[in-house]
Amino acid sequence: MLYDVRTYTCRPGTLKKHLALYAEHGYGVQRRHLGEPLAYLQTETGNVNSYTHIWMFADAADRERKRAGMQRDPEWAAYLEKSAQAAYLVSQDTRLMVPTPFFKP
Repeated sequence: MLYDVRTYTCRPGTLKKHLALYAEHGYGVQRRHLGEPLAYLQTETGNVNSYTHIWMFADAADRERKRAGMQRDPEWAAYLEKSAQAAYLVSQDTRLMVPTPFFKP
């Protein structure tokens, strides 16, 4: 199992606007290609301008195949354009992680 853990930081005061834009234009198309996320989390303490989501893949090849399909989808391209125009995001941290030997998901 491969976990794609992504944390995004938004400009102060824009997190709710960004999540609303994503909910309307991005979430559905992303789920269509990647499946259901393991988690989609908003920061409660610490950097409250950030959120994290975690997607699961069988392995790197599964992730590559699914993400390539999503990148070819015109709906995803339209969402990315809307997101870029809104300019709410300031940073992205992506980590690909695997379970420890003792954890059985």
